[in-house]
Amino acid sequence: MRSVAAALLVLAGTFAAPAAAEYPDKPIRLIVPQAAGSATDTVARILGAELARELGQQVIIDNRPGGALTIGLDLTAKSEPDGYTICMGPIGALAITRHMVAKLPYDIERDFQPIALVARGHMLLAVAPDAPFKTVPELIDYAKKNPGKLSNASSSNGSPGHVGGELFKYMSGTEIVHIPYRGGAAAINDLIAGRVQVMFESLNSIAPHARSGTVRALAVTGERRSPGFPDLPTVAEASVPGYAAPTWSGVIGPAGIPRPIVDKLNAAINRAIRTPAFVERFAMIGDEPAGGTPEEFAAVIARDSAKWREVVLRSGATFD
Repeated sequence: MRSVAAALLVLAGTFAAPAAAEYPDKPIRLIVPQAAGSATDTVARILGAELARELGQQVIIDNRPGGALTIGLDLTAKSEPDGYTICMGPIGALAITRHMVAKLPYDIERDFQPIALVARGHMLLAVAPDAPFKTVPELIDYAKKNPGKLSNASSSNGSPGHVGGELFKYMSGTEIVHIPYRGGAAAINDLIAGRVQVMFESLNSIAPHARSGTVRALAVTGERRSPGFPDLPTVAEASVPGYAAPTWSGVIGPAGIPRPIVDKLNAAINRAIRTPAFVERFAMIGDEPAGGTPEEFAAVIARDSAKWREVVLRSGATFD
């Protein structure tokens, strides 16, 4: 009987372990819930190249934009939880638009497995090159003297730039009109042309324009200065104490992925984001590698979801 029991234990171990032992033995699909060229897509492509080397398998980028970031996430939630379909989860999808879409086709806490936080970043508070203000205090003073006359462009309703602007208006006591665009490029073009005056936008989209002087950079939105723009103050430093609107993105998968595979992906991502190639490319845009455990990423999602829920409810913002 002891021999039979031992044999059964060996067999159980044999059938329970192969997924983790053999993973990955085919290409991995990395879904991006935004269009090619977006801030999240840029992070995904830098990560995918390094992650492929770490795992020894091709990482295929699959852009699935639309639906307030819900199309790509819904596809991920309904995928087989085997580690071969994972997804870039930006702050917008996991902590902001969930409070603006009436009926999500998934539950973020129930239907997703956080795997690793990949990057932390900033937005740039930028203004039109011909704007009559050159500092954050001057911007606030002008806005208070001219309520409703300034326009704040964003890449879309529910974007970090949208809610970052709403938080700024609330904390600075200003009235600035929000104008959503269909993508950051069109909004930046109108900022350059002076058709809108203010924009909160991710560094990896607007940094080249700030460096060339086609837009005027006033501050960064994170809790500390950006290594890409060390001479720029944070918004909090500049005259809005307590203001913080950092950005981040990480990798998630469908709920139910076996823990050994989650751990293998997490370890590979943590190694990938510390490679010289990854760090160098991120330094160019001012973002920083993050890393950490799946549990730490889950805590970031929960914390920022609670913060932006309050901002969304207070502003009355909805997704059209």
